[in-house]
Amino acid sequence: MPENTDLVTNLPADFEVFGQAVATSMADLLGGTTGQILAKATNTDMDFTWITNDIGDITSVTATSPLTGGGTSGAITVGIQDATTSVKGAVQLSDSTSTTSSVLASTPTAVKAAYDLAAAATPKLVSFNAQTGTTYTFVSGDADKLVTTSNASAITVTLPPSIFSAGQTFDVQSIGVGLTTFAAGSGVTITSTGVTAAAPKLRARYSACTVICMVGGATPTFTVIGDLS
Repeated sequence: MPENTDLVTNLPADFEVFGQAVATSMADLLGGTTGQILAKATNTDMDFTWITNDIGDITSVTATSPLTGGGTSGAITVGIQDATTSVKGAVQLSDSTSTTSSVLASTPTAVKAAYDLAAAATPKLVSFNAQTGTTYTFVSGDADKLVTTSNASAITVTLPPSIFSAGQTFDVQSIGVGLTTFAAGSGVTITSTGVTAAAPKLRARYSACTVICMVGGATPTFTVIGDLS
C-alpha cells in the first residue's frame, strides 16, 4: 500500500492494492437485506453488522384476561375473549327485551322498551272529577277518571261527539241525593241495560257505572255498564 510520500510507479498495481485494502476494511458494509439497518458490532472502527430494525424498546407483550395472545418476537397478535357470567370479556349488544341470554348486553333502546312495559303494567291511582251541578258534559280529560255527581236535585250528564276515542273508558258514581241520568249528544248512540237503554239512569245514591267508548268520531257509540235502572 503506497504512502502519501511515495512516488507512484505502477498505477494499475497500486490501485489494485488500494482496492483490496478498502474492500477488506469495508467488508462489513456488504450484505444485508431489505429493511435491515447497520449497527455497531464492537467499538472497533468500521466493525458493523446488519440487523432488523426494531422500532421502540418493547421486547415483549404480555396479555392477561380478558386479553389473549402476546409474545416476545415476530408479529404479535392480541385479542379479547368473550364474556360469560364468570369471565370478564367482550359482549355483544342487543335491543331485545325478551331474550334469556346471559352473555348479551342490553342497549339503551332495550332498557327504555323494558321501562315502558313496566310503567304500563304499574297500577295507576284513580283520578277524580267531582261535579256538583245539575248538568255536566264529559270532556276528554275524564278518560280513566271517576266522575262523581252530587246534588240534591236530579242530574243529567251528556256524552258528547268527537271527544273520546274507541277503547277509552271512565267511571261515574252518583254520591248525592239527586240521581244521575245519561243523555246523548248530537250524533251519539248510547247502549245499556237500563229501562231506557239510550238514556240509562244510576239506580240509587252511590250507584256507579263504567262508560266505554265503543266507536269514536263525530257519531260515536258508548256503552254504559253498571248499577242502572
